[in-house]
Amino acid sequence: MDRKSTQERTTKETNVRVLLNIDGSGNSNINTGVGFLDHMLDHIAVHGTFDIEVKAQGDLHVDTHHTIEDVGIVLGAAFKQAIGDKTGITRIGFSYVPMDDALALVVVDFSNRPYSSIDIPWTGTYLGKVQDELIPLTLVEHFLQTFAVHAGITLHVKVLSGKDDHHIAESVFKALGSSLDMASRFNPKRRNSVPSTKGTL
Repeated sequence: MDRKSTQERTTKETNVRVLLNIDGSGNSNINTGVGFLDHMLDHIAVHGTFDIEVKAQGDLHVDTHHTIEDVGIVLGAAFKQAIGDKTGITRIGFSYVPMDDALALVVVDFSNRPYSSIDIPWTGTYLGKVQDELIPLTLVEHFLQTFAVHAGITLHVKVLSGKDDHHIAESVFKALGSSLDMASRFNPKRRNSVPSTKGTL
């Protein structure tokens, strides 16, 4: 099964293209114009062992909101297409990931019922900078929520500890990659069945 996807989105605000191979080896080639976002997406690729390529051009002269949001839309759509009808997958994945002072728990379910619960106790308000504009940490949660909707997943994120906001963000995105990896892996005991009592997802 070829679990790959190419997705694009072009608006008056952004132009985003994503290539995803779920059964990759953790290679990434990411350039969104938002260095902080590039760094977080690298974590998804490396810790999920996905091959991810993201190219984005956005109205960064306005702010980073549209770019971060639209990358979440397109990456989510790529996961939804690449995972297919979910035959034989594990479906649910979870991961606890420490990053020095920070500890995050992320749980995902390829349920086809988009939902997100994000509990991140940030210590500050901003992290990173683009064109002398600070990036609001609220955009991290917005990215996660947007990704969950367009990937068709249930997503729970809970940060259990952390004093450094960069470490907190890293622990969340590493855990997201790891939990998506677990959930998307094939379960040899399932063979040709869909992991649902309904018989479909």
